[in-house]
Amino acid sequence: MAVFSPVQLIASVPPLTRFFTVATVSISLFYLYLQWKSDATYPLPYLTLVPGTSLFYPWTFFTSVFVETTIYELVFTLICIPPCLRYLERLWGAVETLKFIAATVIFSNIIAFGLNWIEFAVLRNADLFLYGMQYHGQMAVQIGVLVAFTQLIPEHQVQLFGVFRARVKTLPMAYVTFSTVMCIIGFQCPFILIQFGWLVSWIWLRFYKKNTSETLSGGPTYGDRSETFALVNSFPPFLHTPITFLANTTYKYASRFGLIPSGGADLEANHSQPGSARAEAERRRAMALKALDQRLANPANTSSPAQSSRPHPQASSTKPETTKIPDENEGGDLGTGGQATR
Repeated sequence: MAVFSPVQLIASVPPLTRFFTVATVSISLFYLYLQWKSDATYPLPYLTLVPGTSLFYPWTFFTSVFVETTIYELVFTLICIPPCLRYLERLWGAVETLKFIAATVIFSNIIAFGLNWIEFAVLRNADLFLYGMQYHGQMAVQIGVLVAFTQLIPEHQVQLFGVFRARVKTLPMAYVTFSTVMCIIGFQCPFILIQFGWLVSWIWLRFYKKNTSETLSGGPTYGDRSETFALVNSFPPFLHTPITFLANTTYKYASRFGLIPSGGADLEANHSQPGSARAEAERRRAMALKALDQRLANPANTSSPAQSSRPHPQASSTKPETTKIPDENEGGDLGTGGQATR
């Protein structure tokens, strides 16, 4: 029976996950120590993101992710985040995982920062909107990894609290619904980061994540343009029409201004509608596989040794056919809504 020491266990954790966990524990405990020593409840603007002062501490747009302000938040984060990051890091690598975390955290905090300043401009309550909220913790990362698992293992079932079972693809929207309820009853900070993290992480995985294992025309592809990962699939059916219109309109103008990297174009399909190029590539793949199976199963292709030794009259002029199976990534750019409603 093999016995693993704590040193071996720590060494088995990928480096980014190890650093992220250690930083979270260290900075969170440092924050709690400062709060306990000062016996104050006011925010620490050099550790957490406070909209009224964060421009003087710009590093907090990222480093606030390492601050959990209560022991309960810290314990919950340590239970959920390290195992998820370990899975993603082994699948994507440290660089792509770090890019995903940084994009999700920084852009979610920027949106929250802008929202608070808009609220202050409208309601003129600086004590609440500029200095009374401190964004912190890993709620944006939590929803981000749920979105990533929705892309990777959407049909996988998980058991919650030993009682409830749910598919992975239903968890992000459930968490977003929880965030919405908390914001409505008055807890905008930090729960609204869940909503921003959900949208930012989906956009990153849909359009910007570099797929190093897949190449098209000698270069890497970006994002996941499959229709199963379309944004519209996260909403109930009665919202599909307005969400699809809004998403495709946004995608149209984002593409026009070059904000979205090319996912590769299928020149043979030559379709302009979102999702049609990828669907055409998948259709041609299926047709090629069917033709190959028919050729292998055709008894006419099986000849006796005597017949096979005779030269075929057209052997010198006819080249053997090869059936090309198109790559599933040979798809044009898909709109954010895709064609999920079809």
